[in-house]
Amino acid sequence: MATLERNNKILLDLVRQPGNNLCADCGSPEPDWTSYTLGVFVCLNCSGLHRNLSALSKVKSIRLDHWDDSLVEFMQERGNSVCKTIYEKCIPPFFYRPQQKDCIVLKDQWIRAKYERREFTGENNSNQAYSSDQFESTLWKKGRDNKQFLKRIFLLSHRDFTLRYFIKADSKAPKAVISMKDLNAVFQPEKIGHAHGLQISYLDDERMRNLFVYHEDGQVIVSFFNAIRATRLAYLLKKHPSLRTSDVIPQLTTHCLKEGYMEKTGPTQREPFKKRWFTLCPVNRKLLYFKNPLDATELGAVFIGTERHGYSASESSGRSGRGGRWHCEIALQTPDRQFVFRCEQDQDQREWLEAFRTVISQPMTPEDYTNEANLRRGK
Repeated sequence: MATLERNNKILLDLVRQPGNNLCADCGSPEPDWTSYTLGVFVCLNCSGLHRNLSALSKVKSIRLDHWDDSLVEFMQERGNSVCKTIYEKCIPPFFYRPQQKDCIVLKDQWIRAKYERREFTGENNSNQAYSSDQFESTLWKKGRDNKQFLKRIFLLSHRDFTLRYFIKADSKAPKAVISMKDLNAVFQPEKIGHAHGLQISYLDDERMRNLFVYHEDGQVIVSFFNAIRATRLAYLLKKHPSLRTSDVIPQLTTHCLKEGYMEKTGPTQREPFKKRWFTLCPVNRKLLYFKNPLDATELGAVFIGTERHGYSASESSGRSGRGGRWHCEIALQTPDRQFVFRCEQDQDQREWLEAFRTVISQPMTPEDYTNEANLRRGK
């Protein structure tokens, strides 16, 4: 019994040490599981993904399982910091490192890339494929005007920094040629209805255009995602040669601040409220709205500036307009008009207000002023 208590105390002390106090794979605080064959401390969710690597990684609970002296000694010798010097030695700067709230496919492929395929140990050149002149993937893409997903060939080019997609393998001309300038890719499994669902967004004639794709193989879709990031990085570094790679990395993938359904009325506030899907992006300061979450093109956009320039968000009385089923009202004031939205629940109202005020509190960049002017001119 004394030995069990001693081993338990040693493990609890180890997991509190810097490096070990965060999950080795997603950064979650206070991990209480380990891969005792690799020597890393991980969270409950990542421990489940390690179980899928049964030939390589075996897991134990720090608190619930029995620990032999030899295993405790091994964990003392390894730990997260030591293992990172082995398994994360040569990570390309563009490669996405999943965080606690990221979807399962990103975490699963990160863990497999590190420990199973050993992509970052420097033992092979497997990461060069992401930065090759061309990167090709065949993915299932949702039709623009229907719900059907069809196979399409996607081709990334480092030569001209574009993403092309083709209807057939023998197609001579691409269906679309998309510049890396405004392209953004994020995983949206719940929205798309597939565990590997990826949303690709870009500007098409000043309107947001969405592509929704997936692949049955998690490695294929995550590799495609990281290849997009590699191409975006090359484009941004060429466009801004004075910037360092570390300055550009945060621009490779942009996550929306808030999205979901609200009801919207018209400019006179006497029009009926209509249910719309809204997306708020803090980078371009735009609130986009669509009829449905999987629409290819936005119905409209609202630029959100700073309070100094006449923008504000507040709760409203709930008496505006007519129709609609929801009554938790928000008034978004801009220099040109007041927008009125309704949320289904009080919590939704609070979250949207917080998101609006977060954007309003951020100072505007020169590019923001240009975007605001273009939107207000109706371009």
